[in-house]
Amino acid sequence: MNRALARTVATVVSGCLVVAASTFAYADTDAVYIDDRSDPAALVRSLYSAINRHEYARAWDYFGETKPAADFESFAKGYEGTTSVEVATGGVSEEGAAGSIYYTIPVAIRAGQQDGGEKVFSGCYTLRQLSAQTQEPPFKPLHIEKGELKPDTSAFENALPASCGDGSMPPQRDTTREKAKAVFAASYGERCDASLSEDDETAGVADYTIRHHTRNDDAEKEARLFRFPCRRGAYNETFVFFLTDDDGGVRQLQFAEPELDIHYANDDIEGKLEAVNVVGYKAADELMNADYDEATYSIVAHSRWRGVGDASSTGTWLFRDGRFSLVQYEVDASYDGEINPQTVLDYNTAP
Repeated sequence: MNRALARTVATVVSGCLVVAASTFAYADTDAVYIDDRSDPAALVRSLYSAINRHEYARAWDYFGETKPAADFESFAKGYEGTTSVEVATGGVSEEGAAGSIYYTIPVAIRAGQQDGGEKVFSGCYTLRQLSAQTQEPPFKPLHIEKGELKPDTSAFENALPASCGDGSMPPQRDTTREKAKAVFAASYGERCDASLSEDDETAGVADYTIRHHTRNDDAEKEARLFRFPCRRGAYNETFVFFLTDDDGGVRQLQFAEPELDIHYANDDIEGKLEAVNVVGYKAADELMNADYDEATYSIVAHSRWRGVGDASSTGTWLFRDGRFSLVQYEVDASYDGEINPQTVLDYNTAP
């Protein structure tokens, strides 16, 4: 009885998508029919399923506009002496670009010949998936853009390339970071200066991992905090913060701030400061000159009311039980050229 034989060769970690490297051997009669475009490895296996079954039109159709031969007749003729094909696939890497996702996958094949011999080839396939949301009929599914397989003198079991490209494993995609950037762009794309969020070593998105315990759960949890620069002025820069939740979602943080009633002699801010009173609270979605202190699990923001810095406010929000709470607020409301803040709220140092 002729049937497909599948066996695992190795597990290859691609960095962004983990795929078990496996081989699929097909007999030259009653070869298994596979027609699966659900992922790159399945599509490559489908290609060689078609070749094993001598269904060359189906194999030809797995390629996109760039075909593997000058015409279909030449393509089919290239397999005249092939009786069966065994294929091994490795770890898949992916990269998005302008409405498409490109995949690369290492491939090795062992082609049985009519004279009883066999040939081994190895290399990489590049596949492309166009955005399904933006397409119009006729729909273009996942397809092979190109395949670069060359004769290999290695044994088939050793011929599978470790990776494609420059030989290094592709970097792992940080899907949580990508999600946070997407939420930020959707909410603040027109409000904030996009150039401030470029990823480089001196600016851009700050990313913190917070390991913590909640009050009623001894199990350690992990949260991700993202800080996005938004707007920059002469002496202040605003930031927006996002935090992951237990379900893997990303939510924007709103920060409680005291609403102040400040009195000056003769209602002149250059005059004597008479009183600073907290008359309520408000929520802020942007913080001035803010950063996260990993040692104290706190976000500290310092707002300069004017360039010389003698008038300002400083807030501290402590991370506990999975959220940031306002615990301390200081105000220097006197425009006297001196730095002399007074504490108007303090839950941080109280016993």
